[in-house]
Amino acid sequence: MTLYFDGGARPDPQRRDLQRMEIAVVAHGHAYMLGNMGLGDNCTAEWLALRYAAAIAEAAGARDVLFIGDARTIVEQALGRWRCRSPQLLPHYAAWQEGKAAFDLVHVRHVPRSKNLAGIALARRHPR
Repeated sequence: MTLYFDGGARPDPQRRDLQRMEIAVVAHGHAYMLGNMGLGDNCTAEWLALRYAAAIAEAAGARDVLFIGDARTIVEQALGRWRCRSPQLLPHYAAWQEGKAAFDLVHVRHVPRSKNLAGIALARRHPR
């Protein structure tokens, strides 16, 4: 099963100094979007999106999964190539390590933003 994931943080309309997170996952041509994931930064939103993608794949009974995202840091950390050092991101990394055990094969791939279907879906929510 192939799942595209993306997360982002946008300024809160009430308080511009705060950012509200939103996430998207695209699988089998369907976009799963969650708009108000609380306050946080882009990296936290990306981890939430990857974890949401894993939950969708697990609920679908997938055994061999490919997660595709455009956040190089999150992809490299998920692959174990880069160390996750941020105290705010470590719980997400730990949950990912535990959650991916639900699958027989896990692949994570980085693509440019223009090729990330979940990123495209998020961008459509906020036309310029």
